Amino acid sequence: MKKGIHPEFQESVFVCACGNTIKTRSLKSEYKLEICSACHPFFTGKQKLVDSAGRVERFMKKYGDKPVSTGKKPTKVVKKVGATTEKSAKTKKSAKSSKKESD
Repeated sequence: MKKGIHPEFQESVFVCACGNTIKTRSLKSEYKLEICSACHPFFTGKQKLVDSAGRVERFMKKYGDKPVSTGKKPTKVVKKVGATTEKSAKTKKSAKSSKKESD
């Protein structure tokens, strides 16, 4: 390696907004982070909602009671008919008679 062209690799501290500090080595001596693995919802499993300028309230006020569209077509609802057809009635009768014969 050539001398004098590479930056110095030094001890550094990463400081999160939550107060967590991580010591490692890097080019700068100190870094300031907004979020780290100790306070990030993905790693902690806690949902932390940061609301900037009331956007959540505005959204809930506008769309809160409306159903959410998933982009899929709604499934067809098949109505059940109370009366059985002749074919299904015959099938049920033949099944009952075969059970009686086997007993």
